[in-house]
Amino acid sequence: MDQDALKRQAAETAYQHVREGEWLGVGTGSTVNHFIDVLAERQPSLQGCVSSSEATTERLKAAGFEVVELNTAGDLPLYVDGADEVNAHLELIKGGGGALTREKIIAGASRHFICMVDESKQVELLGRFPLPVEVIPMARSFVARQLVKMGGKPELRENFTTDNGNPVLDVHNLEILNPIEMEDRINAIPGVVTVGLFARRPADTLIVAAAGGVETRTR
Repeated sequence: MDQDALKRQAAETAYQHVREGEWLGVGTGSTVNHFIDVLAERQPSLQGCVSSSEATTERLKAAGFEVVELNTAGDLPLYVDGADEVNAHLELIKGGGGALTREKIIAGASRHFICMVDESKQVELLGRFPLPVEVIPMARSFVARQLVKMGGKPELRENFTTDNGNPVLDVHNLEILNPIEMEDRINAIPGVVTVGLFARRPADTLIVAAAGGVETRTR
């Protein structure tokens, strides 16, 4: 089964958690695009959506859903997103698409965070996928030097700025033995907007699509 088919299966499973009449937080990425396709087909009567990126906002509006600011919606009952890596504790690396800061804000404001992945995203140790770090432009080189001291090899993501107008450093060669500690250390560097480690706020439910079927795990 190809990855698109697996992502579609994960999206259909996540849709089962959507409740009509409520706010829905929607993340960013290829698996989320399949989830938005499912929303477009089923057309649930939602109070509205809160989106983690301009790209997701456009897709949701094209599918006929109202998108509002998180400031308007307040705390959300449900947030659905994907991940670049996930470990057994449902701690994640996110930000391959560059929406990590808004994703982390919405995850923090949501009572239930569902993460959808295909089986290739499961790892024993986070860090094989380069760790994204969004930074204030003037702090880019300073932050990079601090990341080198931590054993990382940061690379500027070429020709890219986030929806917040900031560059992203992708950090290679990090061995993330303690994700919460690493998240705190990187977030404490002046000039870091946020790091793509979701360990302080991991997923509550993980949906894993594999060739043999879809598995749902809860924390």
